[in-house]
Amino acid sequence: MIANARMYSVTPSVAALWRSLLGAILSQTGETIDIVDHAPPAPISELWRRPDKAAVFMCGLPFGLAIPRPVPVAAPVPSPAAYGGRACYWSDIVVHVDSPFQTIEQTFGHRLALTTPESQSGYAALLHALMPHAARTPLYGEIIEPRFTPMGVLTAVIERKAEVAPLDSYAFALLSKHAPEVTAQVRTIMRTEPTAAPLLVASGPVAAAVTAAFLTVHENGPAAALMDHLLLDRFVQPEGEAYDDLKERFLVMQAFWRRHPLAKTAHPLFAAELEGNRPLHPTA
Repeated sequence: MIANARMYSVTPSVAALWRSLLGAILSQTGETIDIVDHAPPAPISELWRRPDKAAVFMCGLPFGLAIPRPVPVAAPVPSPAAYGGRACYWSDIVVHVDSPFQTIEQTFGHRLALTTPESQSGYAALLHALMPHAARTPLYGEIIEPRFTPMGVLTAVIERKAEVAPLDSYAFALLSKHAPEVTAQVRTIMRTEPTAAPLLVASGPVAAAVTAAFLTVHENGPAAALMDHLLLDRFVQPEGEAYDDLKERFLVMQAFWRRHPLAKTAHPLFAAELEGNRPLHPTA
C-alpha cells in the first residue's frame, strides 16, 4: 500500500515535511505502507487510479466525479484563521504584483493560466465564479497551455506568460510560508467561495486503521510540530455530501461554458473540454 502528498508538496522542503508527517501518522496503523514519490511530469491521475492507495491526496472534484469513488480517509483542516476551523479551501485569483489590475473584470481580454480541467481550485472554481459575466464573452483573449500545479500557474503569472490565474488557497498559504520570495511577486484580486478541501483517499479496507491515525494525529506531540509547519490544525472525517455538491457545481459550470465562449483561443486541452469533446469520467 502507498501514501502520497504530491498535491501539497509545493517545494522540496514542504515535500520533506509531508513525508515526515505521513510517516509519523502511518507508523501508528500497524500496516506496511510505503510513502512514494509521483512527481511531475507524471500525471497525477495515474496516482489516483492506483489500486494500492492507503492515504493519497486527491482533489475533491475528481473524487466527486470518480466511478467508483475511492474510500475517503481524512480531510485536512488548515490552521490559518480564514478557514474557520473547517476542512475547506478556495481559489485565490492572482495577478503580478506590478499588474495594474485590481478586479477580475479588469483581467478580461487578457491571458488566463489554468492547471488542468480535472482541478477544482485551478479550473472549476474560477469558471463557476465567472458565470455571471457571460454577457461579456469571450471573457479572455487566450487560455495558455496547462500549468498542472499551483507553482505552475504562479510561475506563469510571475514570468508574465499570463496576466491572471487561480491558485489553491492552501497551496498558496504553504508557499507564502515556505517560499515567500516567490509569492511576494503576486497579489490576490479575488477569492472564490469556499468548497470542500482535497482529501486523502484509499483503495480498500485499510482505510479504517489509517483514518483513526489521521483523526488523532493532532494529539501526537512530535507530529503536531510537523503540522504547525504545514499549517494544519487537524484532520477530520470527510463529508460525502460536500463532494456531491462539487460534482453538481462542476456539471452546471461545464454545461454553461459549453454554451458560451470563455476565450478567443485556448490550448487544445482546454478547448476540447470547453467544446464538449473531452468528457470527464475519472475512475478510481
